[in-house]
Amino acid sequence: MVYLHAVRSLSRQMKASGVVPDTFLLNLIIKAYARCLEVDDALKVFREMPLYGCEANEFTYGYIVKAMFQKGRTDKGMVYFREAREKGFVPTGGVYMTAVSALAMEWRFEESRNVLIDMLDCKRKPDMITYRTLMEEMCRAGRAEDAFELLEELKERKRGPLDQRMYSELLDGLHWISQPHQDRVSPCDKRSDD
Repeated sequence: MVYLHAVRSLSRQMKASGVVPDTFLLNLIIKAYARCLEVDDALKVFREMPLYGCEANEFTYGYIVKAMFQKGRTDKGMVYFREAREKGFVPTGGVYMTAVSALAMEWRFEESRNVLIDMLDCKRKPDMITYRTLMEEMCRAGRAEDAFELLEELKERKRGPLDQRMYSELLDGLHWISQPHQDRVSPCDKRSDD
């Protein structure tokens, strides 16, 4: 809360003293609002950028997009995500991973998969949580076969994003989550009889 108060104070002082901010300063303000999930305040600064002769860059869009997804405004997040991509901006890995996971959690699998593939095409590497979120949500939605197909597609990519260890862990997880409830035994709960 102190952080948010400081940012608001800085914005007021800047305007009161007639300071004309540059893109860097406006991005810092947008980033601060976005981190506090004050999306409306971040968008207000974003929309004011042209008034100062500043243009949004990949960082600006990244802060806005990530905050939108984290706040649960997935539709708006995708609007800004697409706008950034149309302008040629490549999001950071963190922005991509947030988008993939947020879309998967809403069972918007085609969009989530497309963002994941775009991420890989842009040489960004997802973490295990991102892969698992998408594939496990597909299984929960009754689309286990699609999840297995996606895993195989990712394994076959040239300069693939999956090493053997990650592939094996994902495969084991998919087998476990796609089993009927009564037969489930978590891989962590398996005990050897040695």
